[in-house]
Amino acid sequence: MEIVFERRHRGPLTSANGGYASGRLAAYVDAPEVEVTLRLPPPLGRALEVREAGRGAVALLDGEALVAEARPSEVALHRPPSVTVAEAVDAATRHVRVGSEVFRECFTCGIREERDGLEIYAGPVPGREPLHAAPWTAHDATPEVVWAAVDCPGAYAVGVEGRGEIVLGRMTARVDRVPEEGEECVVVSWPLGEDGRKLYAGTALVTADGELLALARQTWIEPRAA
Repeated sequence: MEIVFERRHRGPLTSANGGYASGRLAAYVDAPEVEVTLRLPPPLGRALEVREAGRGAVALLDGEALVAEARPSEVALHRPPSVTVAEAVDAATRHVRVGSEVFRECFTCGIREERDGLEIYAGPVPGREPLHAAPWTAHDATPEVVWAAVDCPGAYAVGVEGRGEIVLGRMTARVDRVPEEGEECVVVSWPLGEDGRKLYAGTALVTADGELLALARQTWIEPRAA
């Protein structure tokens, strides 16, 4: 079994978006809720091997290098506070782009001339900080695209202001339903604490009517001090 990450699905400029890569690998695990741990930046444009790892788990390999692991798990997270589409649209006006230029074209939160990303720009919900939210109108949605949609908003929720330079280390998620073409949705994110360089967040995707489509728990990693 093999996976190839196309350049369109980049997160940093030279590797795959963490949420999208996690969703692709999660599809090989026969469980409704899957934990994916990223060990290396998933490379773009070449075949990576998916190998069974026992107990329902799989590993993603670049040659003999371990890129990621996925296994059955539980999100163990309550659904987020309700955020309306209007609140999400308003929150997105407060989106702050801070951090390394390597994230400027991210599939989830980047800005691209070709407009082929998700364009999910999470910002703080006024009066409800540190809750963050953003609107998203679904196009060409698949389970792995939903994983990507609930990826980067978590980074903004745990950042002091904006995204920062943190990277996704682990994501446990479930997708209850993939949104229909053109369906209006809201992405919500909120912090869950921290432990040293590890920052924890919850993220969710809901419809305009409040139906929960996806829920995720994340671990973000801060870079080591120089």
